[in-house]
Amino acid sequence: MKEDLWSNFHIQLSAHYAVIFAMCIADYYLLLFLNKYLPYSKNIFLRIVADTAGITVICMVLLTIFNFLIYDVFLIPQDGLPPFLVKFAFAMSTNIPILLVFELIHYFQSEQKAIADSEKAKRKVLLFQHETLRSQLNPHFLFNSLNVLSSLIYFNQESANKFTKALSKTYRYVLSLTHQPVVTVAEELLALDSYIFLMRMRFENSFTFTVNKLAFSEQYKIIPLTLQLLIENAFKHNSATEESSLNIIINIDNDYITVENNIQLSGSADRGGIGLRYITEQYKIHNKEVKVEHTKQMFIVKIPYIQP
Repeated sequence: MKEDLWSNFHIQLSAHYAVIFAMCIADYYLLLFLNKYLPYSKNIFLRIVADTAGITVICMVLLTIFNFLIYDVFLIPQDGLPPFLVKFAFAMSTNIPILLVFELIHYFQSEQKAIADSEKAKRKVLLFQHETLRSQLNPHFLFNSLNVLSSLIYFNQESANKFTKALSKTYRYVLSLTHQPVVTVAEELLALDSYIFLMRMRFENSFTFTVNKLAFSEQYKIIPLTLQLLIENAFKHNSATEESSLNIIINIDNDYITVENNIQLSGSADRGGIGLRYITEQYKIHNKEVKVEHTKQMFIVKIPYIQP
């Protein structure tokens, strides 16, 4: 019997390595499947249970195939060979370290990717802030603001003083965002007051501005300057006159901030520069989707919260 075992040792050894190789492949695909449908971030306990069940099934299937090849294909006698339960225990003790190695490799790769994504997000935020500041400092904005200011200085010095303070607050808010990737809705609305004041001094009674909000929703977090840029786009792409006013409405609820305005396109509207495209890209960094609805009468943008 010992001679039979020794003469078939090369077959058994080859089958053993074939099983180990098959385990590695099966564990790899098990890891991919679970990372997609049941990641650790979703439910750690269920993931551990799924890992255990997966390697158990893998061992059972591979041992069944192994026994079939050894006993039915190569016709090796079962005398002296360990029983199925012993083989199963050996297979599990071999398979668990294999899966643990794959899990560790995936963990370190995920950590490196998270660090890289974080750095990328920081660079995009800095670029966003730079582009926003440049947009605020563009010649058209300054030219229009200075024109309004010069007129106010001549006709109404008190209003000119208020206009100067509002302009200063607007720039101060932009400059303060260097280390703030997100702000509360309350902070954004407070900064928006200064910008709306500037627009009222410039357009007077040519537009209406309404904010409907739930009190507790003011602590939700959004990307800085989101509301200001959306309102800026509304003025840039639409005409506003006393006969045909531009109506801007902000609705703040539990799920979204909705910014909408009636459409009355301006023929000289500037189609370039920072705007909705930059806002959309910033929210994509946080895996959030900005929803845009464009009808014949209304332009509607729904902004999700970064942190509800």
